[in-house]
Amino acid sequence: MKRILLVKTSSLGDVIHNLPVVTDILQQHPDAHIDWVVEEAFADIPKLHPAIKQVFTVAVRRWRKQLFSKKTWCEIAAFKKQVSQQSYDLIIDTQGLIKSAVMTAFAQGNKCGMDKHSAREPLASYFYNQKYPVARNQHAVTRNRALAAQACGYALLDNAPTYGIAAENNVLDFALPQAFVIGLHGTSKDSKLWPTAHWINLAKQLAAQNLSLVLPWASEAEQQRALAIVANTDNVIVLPKLSIAKLACIIDQAWVAVGVDTGLSHLSVALNIPTVAIYTDTNPERTGVMASCNSKVINLGGVKQIPSVTSVLDAIQSITNH
Repeated sequence: MKRILLVKTSSLGDVIHNLPVVTDILQQHPDAHIDWVVEEAFADIPKLHPAIKQVFTVAVRRWRKQLFSKKTWCEIAAFKKQVSQQSYDLIIDTQGLIKSAVMTAFAQGNKCGMDKHSAREPLASYFYNQKYPVARNQHAVTRNRALAAQACGYALLDNAPTYGIAAENNVLDFALPQAFVIGLHGTSKDSKLWPTAHWINLAKQLAAQNLSLVLPWASEAEQQRALAIVANTDNVIVLPKLSIAKLACIIDQAWVAVGVDTGLSHLSVALNIPTVAIYTDTNPERTGVMASCNSKVINLGGVKQIPSVTSVLDAIQSITNH
């Protein structure tokens, strides 16, 4: 049995992009024991995968803000002790950042990562025992799978990725509409947003099909945008603030997902929900949603492009045959 530790800490989309690595490894090594190091905010994702045995959490984002706090250094020491208590055959850092490489160094075993020409931060490569070239001009999912294949010694698989997660059942204490579209409108940068007026127009078009639009939110700005949309429509539901695990349960019940460049759009794909992803500031060829063998997706837009409501509705019809 191979013992393997995966290091992919953040962000949400990046963590989801790493899930197919688990499936690939288990295809070649069915009895592999796989653990994962992840940022505490995104720990729900590897926990949704039935093959992940143990999840080690870090809090780099919080630690950076409290670097001189005794509590911070106690937490770092506790993580280091916990992750070093067992030896691994392979420790694979698919993130390629100095912070992830340091965490990799804390673990006991053969440390693997991208070489200095491939890693997002070249200095990270100096922390690895084994360093591998991984072409940069590929989708993030493909880069992760390529590194894992080299580290584990098998040929890179060219099939569609399998994310392997399943939403938890019976974790909600409120009812949802029988048929709804999940609108994943929140994202990390304003330049990635789809105009609020477009969301309002989309909701009105969905109402004509007896469909509701359900809107999650995480920040105050996202909540205010959701409330602005609901104020101009009569078929929109604004959810309470929820954990990733509970959002996964809601997304899993959606008829279709429409989302901007956000980790939740990748989550909907990982859950095999038909997904229309809207890009206005990034290139979807590198980080767009990537369909699994069981999902249908369409990426719309690109840098300085704002897809129209009509194009989104056409895409929904295309992937749902409705």
